[in-house]
Amino acid sequence: MLAYGLGKNDEIIIPSFSFISTANSVLFVDATPVFTDIEKTNLGLDPNSISSAINSNTKAIIPMDYGGLSCKIYEIKNIAEENNLVLIEDAAEALGSSAKGKKNGSISDCTIFSFCGNKVITTGEGGAIVTNSKEIYEKVRLFSSHGRTDNVRYFNNPDVSNYSQLGYNWRMSSITAALGISQLQKLDRIVEMRQKNAREISSKLSKFSQILLPCEPENYYHIYQMYTIQLSDKSTRDALHKHLSNKRIFSKIYFEPIHLTSFYKQKFGFKKGLLPVTEQISELVLTLPLYPNMTHEEKEYLTSSISEFFESN
Repeated sequence: MLAYGLGKNDEIIIPSFSFISTANSVLFVDATPVFTDIEKTNLGLDPNSISSAINSNTKAIIPMDYGGLSCKIYEIKNIAEENNLVLIEDAAEALGSSAKGKKNGSISDCTIFSFCGNKVITTGEGGAIVTNSKEIYEKVRLFSSHGRTDNVRYFNNPDVSNYSQLGYNWRMSSITAALGISQLQKLDRIVEMRQKNAREISSKLSKFSQILLPCEPENYYHIYQMYTIQLSDKSTRDALHKHLSNKRIFSKIYFEPIHLTSFYKQKFGFKKGLLPVTEQISELVLTLPLYPNMTHEEKEYLTSSISEFFESN
């Protein structure tokens, strides 16, 4: 957002169904977050909601790819182009995914990926920005390293550095980067392992009418960074969540709406009812454990524990 010159008095359309950093980043540049609703298929920003939220102050759209599945990025891209808006894709959860045969990261003006500990590949913390714009690339480079214009790494450069603007210390360490590069070479294999485990878990849970399983819509490639089911109602979701905890199985609600967190309610006065689909979905979702080297016994224990829950209720 800094590289695109976004800031005070600019409105940026974002989802509330995301990790809070999506919204916080807008506040970091002193812009205004405009939460719009999601659609129920991909769980990304609803193109119809976006269109109705655009006004003369709107400068950018930041859609989020949920759980390893792309949002309806082409529909959103069309809206951005028609309204001359910047499209920054939050693909933190979607490295390796694709829409209509094109990898996420090659569609939007700019895309961010996360290498946090729970992502498809990890460097512990950190991430990457990808763009086809040389201008934006150069600006991001400057911001990430104190505004330094040198093309030689700082500790390899015997000359005095030149600083052309205000910048930050957002560099990834070489050790961390090496860890990420080594995993990039295994990305396709890691994704295949996740998909295989997702299919096996889905085959065992498909008999329960109370569960809506994660799906892969036509023309989308799902990497299953998260395996998120939806239950029939909130009380069932919460009871299953507690049951799994009692069985020492970690599950988590991704996500509670950002606009209903204490900070955003206090700052902007948001109230329940603002985003009906987001609020409904947030009451039904439950993310189950899924990782590449998940053993047969672990998958069996997970699915049998869920079976036990429904059979006893």
